[in-house]
Amino acid sequence: MSSSPVISLSYAARRELIERVAPLYREAFLAQKGLLLDRVVAMTGYARKYAIRLLNQTSEGKRTIQRQRVPRYGSQVRQALLLTWKAARHICAKRLIPFLPTLVAALERHGHLQLTRESRSHLLQMSVSTVERLLRSHCTPAPRGLCITQAGPLLKHQIPIRTFHGWDDAQPGFLEADLVAHGGGYSEGCSLYMLTLTDIATGWTECLPLLSKSPEAVLAAFQQARALFPFPILGLDTDNGSEFINETLMRYCEAQQITFTRGRPQLKDDQCFVEQKNGAIVRQFVGFDRFAGHQAYLQLRELYRALRLYVNCFRNRGMLGAVAKRWNGIRPRWGSCNSIW
Repeated sequence: MSSSPVISLSYAARRELIERVAPLYREAFLAQKGLLLDRVVAMTGYARKYAIRLLNQTSEGKRTIQRQRVPRYGSQVRQALLLTWKAARHICAKRLIPFLPTLVAALERHGHLQLTRESRSHLLQMSVSTVERLLRSHCTPAPRGLCITQAGPLLKHQIPIRTFHGWDDAQPGFLEADLVAHGGGYSEGCSLYMLTLTDIATGWTECLPLLSKSPEAVLAAFQQARALFPFPILGLDTDNGSEFINETLMRYCEAQQITFTRGRPQLKDDQCFVEQKNGAIVRQFVGFDRFAGHQAYLQLRELYRALRLYVNCFRNRGMLGAVAKRWNGIRPRWGSCNSIW
């Protein structure tokens, strides 16, 4: 007599089968128990002795082991991690971990942090997943700004859509551009704007304030940004706003042999790199308040003059070094970190 084939069931399905058959098995006669046991063994693939033990086990007899996990990181370590995270402007755990020794030493030197030797050792030995778990409860969703993009349809047929296949995204020099409004939640009246330029390969980002979003103001800021990047600009990708889709910028890119492309309408993912920097730099450091007038323009200009050093030469230092090693033919102009504006 051939044995019945074993039916492959998931762990959850096998446990559910045991829970349903167990009451019937415990109340059945000996012959019926044998039939039920054969059926359970055939469906689950369990050994007979193991199946018998599971079927005879009552719900009250199940033993659950409650492991009392001793927390490794005390309140002092958690508070120190939170303080260093805030001092680094809430950067992600992968970026925070490499700079913890520098941050902890600086905070201790200036009297903002006092740690025992054991607590300091625990703090500096944290893994990325541990830091993310400890900081998860302190992360709050950021507010959203208004969209100010007004389509510039006249030259769309002359500016190709970027398909992500025409660029070498691993080579420095291909930028994404976007304009951020400092309108304080409403678009009426005159307010300042921020031109954000992000290199895809390295993450190098330059932010330049604008008094208006006219094509001439955008072009002047872009010309200024070319002197700030540590490598030549080879390509520019923008959204479909009229501040970018205009003859002024298109003719300039053609004259300077800069590849000029645009994203698809209503799809922010096409400019995902610069959109991420808008939130991580512009909105995080400046916020969503309204800024207008020449005095506010000068203050924002001074702020980003200092902020670019922190963002590009501190946060992004590891990635820039890796790209520089790969592209030996491009010699970065590292002096641009200091001789700017």
